[in-house]
Amino acid sequence: MSLTDKAIDQIRELIRTGALPPGSKLPPEPDLAAQLGLSRNLAREAVKALAVARVLEVRRGDGTYVTSLQPSLLLEGLGGAVELLQGDSDALRDLMEVRRLLEPVATALAATRISDTQLAEVKKHLDAMREARDDVERLNAHDAAFHRAVISATDNETLLTLLEGISGRTLRARIWRGLVDTRVADRTLAEHEAIFNALSTRDASLSQAAALLHVSNTEMWLREHLRNGEALPAEDKPKRRHR
Repeated sequence: MSLTDKAIDQIRELIRTGALPPGSKLPPEPDLAAQLGLSRNLAREAVKALAVARVLEVRRGDGTYVTSLQPSLLLEGLGGAVELLQGDSDALRDLMEVRRLLEPVATALAATRISDTQLAEVKKHLDAMREARDDVERLNAHDAAFHRAVISATDNETLLTLLEGISGRTLRARIWRGLVDTRVADRTLAEHEAIFNALSTRDASLSQAAALLHVSNTEMWLREHLRNGEALPAEDKPKRRHR
């Protein structure tokens, strides 16, 4: 472990133990360095690294503060990392595999916790997806909102942030364009409807099975697409479906 890594760990320990709780201000750099037995340079590098990780927030002219430490903030960089992996076929396969492992179980949990209001939100986006089946851009937006509404019903912010990060906006859009081009979008819409119907009955096992079928079919389509050496459709050129 490098000296900078050790310095980072020391500051993390102060945060973990509550000596520096969320929202608290760090001591001035000389005092922090002295408190931790570090050089000012090491303390400065550690603070920079933790600021990049969103653990600390540097406010110019005011000082450095511990952030809220909310999962949505700390895991925010995951989505950006996924966007950078768009051209890596192996990474895309791995991401879809992780989604298959997490999303069905999350959907089962949602079935046991979802309220009538949350269920109505899911239905709203399902209805919008049906209406937007000829408009890939709108279809993609409501697809993302549909899944967000489902996972939000788990009341687990970490799970929601992880799954949103894995299901990158660009990747989702490119998959929808491919589905529309190969005329299987109707099948995928039916899979969303099956998820909603299962959630409506509050049946965890049925909800998990419906979500697993949906994610697995999407994963199979993507793997077949990549196996054939085909490039995924471009995300920035919306297409309309031809009947």
